[in-house]
Amino acid sequence: MDLQISGKVAFVAASTSGLGRASAVALAAEGAHVCVTGRTAKAREEVVKQIREAGGVVLEVPLDVEDATSIEQAISTCERELGPVSILVLNGPGPKPASPSTITSEDVAGAAARLIEPHVRMVNRVLPAMRERGWGRIIAIGSTAVVTPSQQLVLSTIGRQGLAGYLKALSQEVGGDGVTVNVVHPGRILTPRIDQLDQDAAAREGVSAADVRERFEQNIPVKRLGDPAELGAAVAFLASQQAAYITGTAVRLDGGATPVL
Repeated sequence: MDLQISGKVAFVAASTSGLGRASAVALAAEGAHVCVTGRTAKAREEVVKQIREAGGVVLEVPLDVEDATSIEQAISTCERELGPVSILVLNGPGPKPASPSTITSEDVAGAAARLIEPHVRMVNRVLPAMRERGWGRIIAIGSTAVVTPSQQLVLSTIGRQGLAGYLKALSQEVGGDGVTVNVVHPGRILTPRIDQLDQDAAAREGVSAADVRERFEQNIPVKRLGDPAELGAAVAFLASQQAAYITGTAVRLDGGATPVL
């Protein structure tokens, strides 16, 4: 299937590893011209090499998603070198694991500063031009913790629920301008973040990380963790012309693990 995004510029926030990297690689494979962003030059260069070796068009741009000036500079560089951003993938580091009874008001403010404010800034930066051109795709990488809160990921739930609510309202405002807004909620995908969470859980419980992973796998109907490329494929489809009638939607990519309709 031709997703009809060849030549469109995609800005993928925090795309040097994990789900952001998978999204950048998938979009480039469909012909999008991708801005790979992140704080570490070596990590950016590794993703750029992977995409170029596959024949993709890519630019690496420094970005700290928690710094407003960095966001403006990164998007400006992307637009100057590749053209106006038509596809915006919102992604960034998650907050620290914490339970509801242990968090502070400062923790809550930090979750908002990490998970909501940077993404609003990015949207505000590229949305006017998307609306003027009559075409745009905004896709956020969320978490199933939005749908089924986890005791140890309450800060993720707080921040990502706020972002999801904002994006849902945004989708209703800009749908008539040819801009779609969607969220992909990954469950347990094989990423460095999940590796760390498994190790943290193992330390708390006095078991091995392998034991923790096996327990989670047994609770997933497909009996395995997801591959980052599977999430990348979902992001690429939501960016496509074929997905023009999908907006304001949250897509769960969790192997059937989330116990809701």
